[in-house]
Amino acid sequence: MSQISKIEWTEATWNPATGCTKISEGCKHCYAERLAARLKAMGNVRYKKGFQLNLHEDLLGLPLKWKQPKMIFVNSMSDLFHEEIPLEFISKVLETMKKASWHTFQILTKRSERLKLISQKIDWPDNVWIGVTVESNKYVNRIKDLQEVKAHTKFISVEPLLAPLYDLSLKNIDWVIVGGESGPNSRKINIEWVRSIRDQCVREKVAFFFKQWGGVRKKASGRLLDGKYWNERP
Repeated sequence: MSQISKIEWTEATWNPATGCTKISEGCKHCYAERLAARLKAMGNVRYKKGFQLNLHEDLLGLPLKWKQPKMIFVNSMSDLFHEEIPLEFISKVLETMKKASWHTFQILTKRSERLKLISQKIDWPDNVWIGVTVESNKYVNRIKDLQEVKAHTKFISVEPLLAPLYDLSLKNIDWVIVGGESGPNSRKINIEWVRSIRDQCVREKVAFFFKQWGGVRKKASGRLLDGKYWNERP
């Protein structure tokens, strides 16, 4: 439950829930699953169930203790809109985000249908950014669901990018993050796929962030795209 994150597009992580289940191709080599197994082996009590879904009621108010404003990735080790997380718990998470108005909270989900359904009952605070993961054309419907959410800031995470996305719908989208898969057995990314998404974002005036090329040696492959670091934010 770190106050400092190594994820390039955020500053801290907050995990009131941990654990998840795989629902699409991007989940195949889930980094959170690998990390959970490592933390379990180290004896971390939060991960005694490994990557099984686990709610941490005692962490619901954690961001309220962080007085310095931060950009916080919510549930980096889970999915807030997982079908087994009760609406009551989600409401408590949102209430904390509303109270901690000095922070910016980033929520990322693959479960866009549930997000869309629940969002009708939510008055989204301006400091909450909502995003969906889209790893290939098979999942572009998640963007349509996101576009119907009445949040102040909406974003798409194209990580891991597994196939070309030549015709993204970017209406009412504020930010696009792109990254290649990293870790063991990582699937390759094509530079032309990345360039295409960047060019679409530039054309539509949408902030573009290139996170990484990925691969087994993530640090060695870096994150330069055509000689430039793309660090745009909404």
